[in-house]
Amino acid sequence: MESAEIRRRWLSFFEERGHAVVPSASLIADDPTLLLVNAGMVPFKPYFLGETKPPAPRATSVQKCVRTPDIEEVGKTTRHGTFFQMCGNFSFGDYFKEGAIKYAWELLTGSVADGGYGLEPEKLWITVYLDDDEAEQIWREKIGVPAERIQRLGKKDNFWSMGVPGPCGPCSEINYDRGPEFGVEGGPAVNDERYVEIWNLVFMQYERGAGDGKEDFPILGDLPSKNIDTGLGLERLAMILQGVQNMYETDTLRVVMDKATELTGVQYGAARNTDVSMRVVADHIRTSVMLIGDGVTPGNEGRGYVLRRIMRRAIRNMRLMGATGPVVQDLVDVVINTMGQQYPELVTDRKRIETVALAEEAAFLKAVKGGTNILDTAVTDTKAAGGTVLSGDKAFLLHDTWGFPIDLTLEMAAEQGLSVDEPGFRRLMQEQRDRAKADAKAKKTGHADMSAYREIADGSGATEFTGYATTQGESTIVGLLVNGVSAPAASEGDEVEVVLDRTPFYAEGGGQLADQGRIKLDSGAVIVVRDVQQPVPGVSVHKGSVQVGEVTVGASAYAAIDINRRRAIARAHSATHLTHQALRDALGPTAAQAGSENSPGRFRFDFGSPNAVPGTVLTDVEQKINDVLSRELDVTAEIMSIDEAKKQGAIAEFGEKYGERVRVVTIGDFSKELCGGTHVANTAQLGLVKLLGESSIGSGVRRVEALVGVDAYNFLAKEHTVVAQLQELVKGRPEELPEKIASMLGKLKDAEKEIEKFRAEKVLQAAAGLAANAQDIHGVALVVGTVPDGTGADDLRKLVLDVRGRIQGDRPAVVALFTTAGGRPLTVIATNEAARERGLKAGDLVRTAAKTLGGGGGGKPDVAQGGGQNPAAIPEAIAAVERLVVETA
Repeated sequence: MESAEIRRRWLSFFEERGHAVVPSASLIADDPTLLLVNAGMVPFKPYFLGETKPPAPRATSVQKCVRTPDIEEVGKTTRHGTFFQMCGNFSFGDYFKEGAIKYAWELLTGSVADGGYGLEPEKLWITVYLDDDEAEQIWREKIGVPAERIQRLGKKDNFWSMGVPGPCGPCSEINYDRGPEFGVEGGPAVNDERYVEIWNLVFMQYERGAGDGKEDFPILGDLPSKNIDTGLGLERLAMILQGVQNMYETDTLRVVMDKATELTGVQYGAARNTDVSMRVVADHIRTSVMLIGDGVTPGNEGRGYVLRRIMRRAIRNMRLMGATGPVVQDLVDVVINTMGQQYPELVTDRKRIETVALAEEAAFLKAVKGGTNILDTAVTDTKAAGGTVLSGDKAFLLHDTWGFPIDLTLEMAAEQGLSVDEPGFRRLMQEQRDRAKADAKAKKTGHADMSAYREIADGSGATEFTGYATTQGESTIVGLLVNGVSAPAASEGDEVEVVLDRTPFYAEGGGQLADQGRIKLDSGAVIVVRDVQQPVPGVSVHKGSVQVGEVTVGASAYAAIDINRRRAIARAHSATHLTHQALRDALGPTAAQAGSENSPGRFRFDFGSPNAVPGTVLTDVEQKINDVLSRELDVTAEIMSIDEAKKQGAIAEFGEKYGERVRVVTIGDFSKELCGGTHVANTAQLGLVKLLGESSIGSGVRRVEALVGVDAYNFLAKEHTVVAQLQELVKGRPEELPEKIASMLGKLKDAEKEIEKFRAEKVLQAAAGLAANAQDIHGVALVVGTVPDGTGADDLRKLVLDVRGRIQGDRPAVVALFTTAGGRPLTVIATNEAARERGLKAGDLVRTAAKTLGGGGGGKPDVAQGGGQNPAAIPEAIAAVERLVVETA
């Protein structure tokens, strides 16, 4: 049975049983906590968490999923893969255990002729959670599974939760016995290679509390609504139904391996190493097509990096099997033809998918060609030095600058008789992943393809940064991009990205904003630089516009930064170091840096703290910082080994990862940090630091914002002016202001209370007169009219009820009073029991009045309140109430 038919039967089976068929969601997760959809239930997560009401009580889907934590293992075994399809059926407070179990058994064991999958019942083994007697009883008594084929497993294997407080519950898994050729007997508890899990039934019936891991959390109680979430791996079922050894031999993957054989001449099954390559190609090409189909494009961060990595890994493995030219077109086509049976949009979008895939292949082949020259040089240098191991940083450079997979570097180095420092490479890779942030990278790369920057890097090498020692200097333009595309020249008005061989411009990093300034050419052309980034490590890209003349690659230039901006940023950066240390002194080492931004004259500093920092502590921190400024401490920078820096007690800056040699910035005997930024030479140059306050920016993270130097002085000058004005108003010294102002506010508040009391008494004094002057409408006492403007709703209500209470005996009474408060009309209407017996209800009367006033209202039959937009309509509203009383009474 082909995969497409397995999918069709699944959806048809559950649709016939009242389930809404939900199309697969995009692999791009609509969930900020996920990079890609990695489970069938992800699109239904809001329903299970109670965040959104489900569109139907029952649903079914076949969801595309990608999991990438173990990409390096793909191909080495037949069980690892990145893309898979998860068939699921879901119940939101509808059927529960018995229903889910019966559906699963019916579909799996039902005959092929009747729409089932036709599995032999005697080959199915069941696992249930340790104490889930209910599920075990259903399997045994309702379905008829022998007790010896039902096994109980613990929380690790048969209990599900999302890993956070919320819904959870026991699982029951259905496993298929593949026979003695796959291992010993004993059921899934003994051998999960022979007894392969094909369907997991999750019974969401409990709420869990906080805890770590899959087992260490408390069960808080039952959920108000019990739900079902099941998942059947389509590829695993296909493996069984198609009678093959593993998922790579199923129809949607085998055809890719067959095409790889056609392109390379290598047969699957001929040798272990080529089998690994075949599986890598099959899995990664299929995943690439599915990702591109859902809108992912190759890049250096996030989803784009996942796609780029697996595509290049697939291409590399094709080369290992002997392919020398482009292969992606043929491989992509076979995937689209196969998977298109299940996802027709792949066929419709074929051209775009092919274009993206072919561009990435071309970029990688170009990288391989250019990177080979770099590798040859590195190999020559290593051998000349008598070494036998290519350093990890060289392997990392090849990967990061040229996109060389480490396996390709290993292979090519081995051909030259060298090994590679893999641990060193992987350490640098992890540092890069930690440093990489999608939003920051988008800013760094702009609209240019990474290959454009790499081409420049290959031709010119790393940019020499001269900005620690100088703010201007001669240089040469070695790279130029216009609108993200490499160009030989740019004209006046063009937006450009310029690469110099050497530059005084600091590229944004370590929380420090980039320098701005100008680049002048000998020809008279001028480039205004607004930003500087390093999209490729070591290559500074100056972003700006051509203000005058024409800019050409190879031209001599003179680069000069905005000195005042640099100095202001340097002051802010040095102040950040001082603030960090002062906070650690005050709050302890938990006040570790969690982020920063150093901009001209001001900075923000994020740090860990479970609680708000008391104002007194913040004042002490500010005082300590300014005391350091007055000590005129020298600020120095030194290059040393990372081990030596740690021995000296240097602390690391947030978001930065470091190699073996690091730059340590020391401020006298007060502060020592690893930092690549620019700083003042002496703390006296900061002048003044003013902390504006602190606030929460997330759980356990606080933010301090501050001004430095002239900006801090200007702030305090404005505050001084305000204080002087207040002194003049209250006739007191500065230290007396808080007490005097507090006293004045207290008196004002007391006076407002007295005025309100007087106004309320005056309003209530009118009650007797209003009651005495009531109209008689067919025996109903009607009091209707206005009270002074500004009467509040509470006072108006009290007055209305007081008037109603003054109407004697069992005489029917209606009281309707109106006022204007805050520029809007307001009415309160009350009726007594006798009036209500005559059909006069306060709510009806208020709605009539409020409609006339251009608003609305409501309440109980005895008293109701309303308002509107048009105070001028109050006389008309009074008349409307009178008419309704006449008509009803």
